[in-house]
Amino acid sequence: MLARTDLRGSTPTLAELRRALPRGGTDVNAVLDTVAPVVHAVADRGADAALEYGERFDGVRPDSVRVPTDAIAAALDSLDPAIADALRESITRARTVHADQRRETSRTQVVDGGVVSEKWIPVRRVGLYVPGGNAVYPSSVIMNVVPAQEAGVGSLVVVSPPQKEFGGRPHPTILAACALLGVDEVWAVGGAQAVALLTYGGTDTDSDGTVLDPVDLITGPGNIYVTAAKRLCRGVVGIDSEAGPTEIAILADETATPDLVAADLISQAEHDVLAASVLVTDSVALADAVDEALAVQVAQTKHRERVETALGGKQSGIVLVDDLDAGLAVVDAYAAEHLEIQTRDAAAVAERVHNAGAIFVGDYAPVSLGDYCAGSNHVLPTSGSARFASGLSVQTFLKGVHVIDYDEAALRDVADTVVTLAQAEDLPAHGDAVARRFAAGATS
Repeated sequence: MLARTDLRGSTPTLAELRRALPRGGTDVNAVLDTVAPVVHAVADRGADAALEYGERFDGVRPDSVRVPTDAIAAALDSLDPAIADALRESITRARTVHADQRRETSRTQVVDGGVVSEKWIPVRRVGLYVPGGNAVYPSSVIMNVVPAQEAGVGSLVVVSPPQKEFGGRPHPTILAACALLGVDEVWAVGGAQAVALLTYGGTDTDSDGTVLDPVDLITGPGNIYVTAAKRLCRGVVGIDSEAGPTEIAILADETATPDLVAADLISQAEHDVLAASVLVTDSVALADAVDEALAVQVAQTKHRERVETALGGKQSGIVLVDDLDAGLAVVDAYAAEHLEIQTRDAAAVAERVHNAGAIFVGDYAPVSLGDYCAGSNHVLPTSGSARFASGLSVQTFLKGVHVIDYDEAALRDVADTVVTLAQAEDLPAHGDAVARRFAAGATS
């Protein structure tokens, strides 16, 4: 079922590896011209433009952008208790992990009288995007809101597309998750218009008289139009990343269980027809067995057509390698959003990985666990960006600020050095700013 790339008997360079590996992705540049007018219209006209585009793209126009707080509370009241309990458990585990990510202020005594501290300041206001599309994502509410709250963000707004079948409000399960997290500001807006409205705010009040304040940072995944809008708005507002289609890579040897490998590949393919599912193995026997298991499981899965399209796309496949060392080179070159290690001594193998958004170790840590209840974050770098980027965390919502505190003696001691370096850079006024403090007649 899966296409195969056979790298056995070769020693490809890193550049050759990157070109040879299955990779899909989307061309964000191709839709910038489509998205730019949406962004400009919302920047000019605020909520009115956002609602107009929502009506065009989502087929519904809410009475107001902001969802009434009583509707958020009502969504939780009507939620299946089993789902509510599951969301509470997910929240608890996410808080446990993210609370440990908090950074403390550091204070460094450089010299007597000279101290440099680094303090961590939460971003003032953030916008958290929760997609609609093929599925309902209350888990994405948790993954965005919890680290922002643990960072100490004082003001946050969740945005999610309006749903025609729910009267122009986001899906009730999304609203219920917000209620469980104490989020009372939710906007019924999605797509590029949501990113633009978060960036520029309302030019006037919302239709219910509410002020729609702009944010300082936008996080959360979305489709290609959301990604394009984030690219266009970047600089006016901060963004976490330009997320591409979801992906899984599994590094496995002959000890892996074919049925489990197949199930995990399908679980990612279920997201989207562009989702990537890649198996890297040194065992042809395992590859054959996984193909056989896929044939059985895909036929039984609910979203069969979507899964078949994703598994059959150029972004998915099996990569055959000579040995585990070669397999590690492949997964590092691929830099998967999600990387599973299903080998003997999986924990030791995981320690050798350099590039991955998140690493899942052994048979009992599937990606699905991380999506919901591991306590880890599932907003992760895609499209190879795990080579240089990290997943969403408390750090995403914090700014590190240096505080410099030198007394007169400490500055005097280094004044000549500052002047020398300023002259070397042909910036004499920099040196003069220090020298004048110690010139005859200078006042303090």
